[in-house]
Amino acid sequence: MSEEPISESEELVENKAPGLRQDLAVLTKVRLNVFVLITTFFGFLLASKGGEFDVVLLLHTLIGTAAAAFGSAAFNQLMEVDLDARMKRTADRPLPSRRMDPLFAFGVGWVLSAAGIIHLAVKVGTVAAVLAAVTVAVYVFIYTPMKRMSSANTLVGAIPGAIPPVMGWVAVPGHGLDQGAAILFSLLFLWQLPHFVAINWLCREEYESAGYKMWSDGDVSGRRSALLSAVFSLMLAVLPVWPWLAGLTPGVPGHIALGGGVLLGLIMAGLSGRFMRDGERSSFRKLFLFTLLYLPLELGLLAFAWR
Repeated sequence: MSEEPISESEELVENKAPGLRQDLAVLTKVRLNVFVLITTFFGFLLASKGGEFDVVLLLHTLIGTAAAAFGSAAFNQLMEVDLDARMKRTADRPLPSRRMDPLFAFGVGWVLSAAGIIHLAVKVGTVAAVLAAVTVAVYVFIYTPMKRMSSANTLVGAIPGAIPPVMGWVAVPGHGLDQGAAILFSLLFLWQLPHFVAINWLCREEYESAGYKMWSDGDVSGRRSALLSAVFSLMLAVLPVWPWLAGLTPGVPGHIALGGGVLLGLIMAGLSGRFMRDGERSSFRKLFLFTLLYLPLELGLLAFAWR
């Protein structure tokens, strides 16, 4: 249920899935969706600070979110069988390798997506269920086909990737689509952009040969991609000012979160600038690896300082 931008980081390593259980894990992108569940948990955690932490409600939120995420991943792969077959790192997926019947995969996607949305509606709340439905719809029906048509797909794909923590936030009674939800959405949305700019460039030849439209297309030197990454990283560096000014991260912990968040964003921007200077593939890989480190550190700072 995330942007394939979150989506494709796990595919830098080629998947081998010989058995049905392993094939189902690949079809539903289990490794990727563990990340989705972590960000959902984080939204729930922040919304629960200062009040009761309802473990049962959290479990229902995670179950519904997981089912919807797994289902949307199955639909995504059904729609990209031909493109996946053209890339070495995805050709061994269960659908392009023809180990799995497309009708079976369709059934898996349909049952899981519907079950997840219904579960959230019954056990968590209407807002969380609507957000799950919007996430599936944008991911499957807008982002996935858009990857063949426009490089702006990364921006669109970052929307469903940013919704899971908001689902965790609104699951807690008394919290809705308010300022806290907006901050969480903005953080995940902006983080995905430098993360996937790096992935797009590192895998640009495969994307181009398969027919995907990405910002990295034709960017042999990587300077355009590095510039985009630097811009998005600077936006991330500014973002921690928002919760601080809003009084959501007050006192000394808030100052620590503010300084740490700004510093993390500036480091990411600096890594982008380093690549622009030397053009070495290893520099862009360091940027990619730092994006993986950035998010847990920034989430930890927010959890530490959140009112």
